[in-house]
Amino acid sequence: MRVTASTTIIPRLRAGLPSLSVTSATERRERLKAVYEEARACVRCPLHQTRTTVVFGSGNADADLMFIGEAPGANEDRLGLPFVGQAGKLLDKLLGEIGLQREDVFIANTLKCRPPGNRDPHPNEIETCRSYLLSQVELIEPKVICTLGNFATKLLRADTTGISRLHGQDEVRVIGVRAVRLYPLYHPAAALYTPSTLEMLRSDFRRIPELLAIGAPEQPEPAGPRQPPDAPPPPDLPVAEREVEEEEPASWLDRVAVVADPDQAAQLGLF
Repeated sequence: MRVTASTTIIPRLRAGLPSLSVTSATERRERLKAVYEEARACVRCPLHQTRTTVVFGSGNADADLMFIGEAPGANEDRLGLPFVGQAGKLLDKLLGEIGLQREDVFIANTLKCRPPGNRDPHPNEIETCRSYLLSQVELIEPKVICTLGNFATKLLRADTTGISRLHGQDEVRVIGVRAVRLYPLYHPAAALYTPSTLEMLRSDFRRIPELLAIGAPEQPEPAGPRQPPDAPPPPDLPVAEREVEEEEPASWLDRVAVVADPDQAAQLGLF
């Protein structure tokens, strides 16, 4: 399958995003650290007023497998780590069943800050935060991205189809500038108290080694010069393929743990 720029689902949105020419793992990590530093100081949406900690992500910055969930909860907000509650324990167990550990993958969320009361993310919050996620995908270079639940799946597919229809079905998608094998899964939280959902999630997890063995999809041909943030869309790329929501475009880490303070050095496993 040949992937071209015209299949792009979610674009890069600012001129300052890392160059496609970045191939060194060291370079990518350094750029990922810079994105983290930007995210931890982010005040682009009202969530910065109520958060305790920015939860940027956790795991292996060279991972072939990336998981993307919805948003941090109370425990995540307190510790600065994604998936540290009961859903995280289930995720760890499912990874163990296919021979992987948390340190082998990278885990992030569509939002980097906790919505008050664990409410659903608002469209403007997803839009404001998505460029951080695009930068993570570009710099980590995963082969497979597992979206956990509806919010991450709908965002990265730029489509409203629900997880119940899509789970366990892989497809090649271009996320920002990188082609990945996208693999929607039920969110572990949905499987905690529903045995049937847990069995479906476990069954879908068993396919992950097979998908990783396929390798990375063919990458898109490099596009032309980057558009400045306020430039009109390229004429050959429909707006529907460039935007998930009609919102203002937002600006956007060795095993690495990126944290605001030295005593939180386990957050990302990046440094």
